[in-house]
Amino acid sequence: MPISSSPSSNDRWTPSSWRARPARHVPDDYPDTAALTAVENELRLLPPLVFAGEARRLTSLLGDVADGKAFLLQGGDCAESFKEFRADNIRDTFRLILQMAVVLTFAGGKPVVKVGRIAGQFAKPRSEPIETIGGVTLPSYRGDNINGAEFTAAERIPDPQRLLKAYTQSAATLNLLRAFAGGGYADLYNIHRWTLEFVKDSPNSARYRELADKISDSLSFMQAVGVTPATHSDLHRVEFFTSHEALLLGVEEAMTRVDSTSGDWYDTSAHSVWIGERTRQLDGAHVEFCRGIKNPIALKCGPTMEADELLRLIDVLNPANIPGRLTLIGRFGHDKIAQRLPILMRALKRAGRRVVWSTDPMHGNTLKAANGYKTRPFDRILSEVRSFIDIATAEGVHPGGVHLEMTGQDVTECLGGARALTEHDLADRYHTHCDPRLNADQALELAFLVAERLRSLREAEPIAAAV
Repeated sequence: MPISSSPSSNDRWTPSSWRARPARHVPDDYPDTAALTAVENELRLLPPLVFAGEARRLTSLLGDVADGKAFLLQGGDCAESFKEFRADNIRDTFRLILQMAVVLTFAGGKPVVKVGRIAGQFAKPRSEPIETIGGVTLPSYRGDNINGAEFTAAERIPDPQRLLKAYTQSAATLNLLRAFAGGGYADLYNIHRWTLEFVKDSPNSARYRELADKISDSLSFMQAVGVTPATHSDLHRVEFFTSHEALLLGVEEAMTRVDSTSGDWYDTSAHSVWIGERTRQLDGAHVEFCRGIKNPIALKCGPTMEADELLRLIDVLNPANIPGRLTLIGRFGHDKIAQRLPILMRALKRAGRRVVWSTDPMHGNTLKAANGYKTRPFDRILSEVRSFIDIATAEGVHPGGVHLEMTGQDVTECLGGARALTEHDLADRYHTHCDPRLNADQALELAFLVAERLRSLREAEPIAAAV
């Protein structure tokens, strides 16, 4: 049966219908395919990592973002690893997201939807299937749930047992996140105390002090009138969701289950999944899989995306035009966003498509330093976020969110920031297994600088309304 390049809502979808379509960046070199099938069958029997009701809740919250009533903060590791799996790392990244969210909430005057790249973000598509070092050529490292990062022939062989280890690590990570989110660690007053420590120690302390002091004054007022964690339980717990790229479709299929209350299919590996820039082909397996699950999904949009292509993808992925169902994550580069993003925003606004617009300022701003390290300059990252906000505002579109590769650890992987990390500094604590991440200080600094822009827009709203 020929494959349609534009499936309609009447086409029969199943969790395995993607297998009839071309699947880019899905490993096809497992030495024992029977062992891979056995692992996928085992995953089918394991408990879900998330629940359909949680995914529906996220869709509802993202609907608020699509309607301009909230802001999306999505962030976490480029690729999770087995080696770096520690409670402290999970805690610190979770804490960082909460700190950034408080700053953005106060400045923007809107609630922030918090989504981690965590508890499943292992696999990564690679530009080249092989790499050569010292005259030796081996398959590329594709994430700890596929093969190993060590440059040896044995480590680079795909091993299906890694998928089970990734499931176990994801389950443990989710268990800890749920405890942090609901057990008092996320107390609003604690979060602000941590942020004040950052402000005190930052070289740009004076610049951030004004906003931090206003947050302090607001919390003091709340406490004075009796609004405390003791009287309002919502102040010491948060809603936190997980996401990852839906790359290994065999795993996603195995984790897709029928919701007993609605009869709909949900991918229970995460609350939300996204389709990457390299796998967004209209007739491809990844679009086919994601069109059938009811989770909120996202789509990466790079500088080669044309408006008509994007509209066709939206027709497939969100034919009912449900707000919150689809997030578009732009990844253009600081030097291309002004040329490419307005075209897409205008086309979608004209067509009445209800989506969340978010920006990924990381992937389009990657370069190789003179000493060989892959890195990203902070100034370029900030420039793309500011351009995104300004372009969206000019086009009458809500600048809905940011999507960041970052960590709560004190790594040295991205250049610049208030502490002015240089190429020489990269070697100090360059720990990423894949792409460079903002460290905790850089990420929180970015939140403060983005908050300045959001606050200026908010303050201008009454003026614009009066005119």
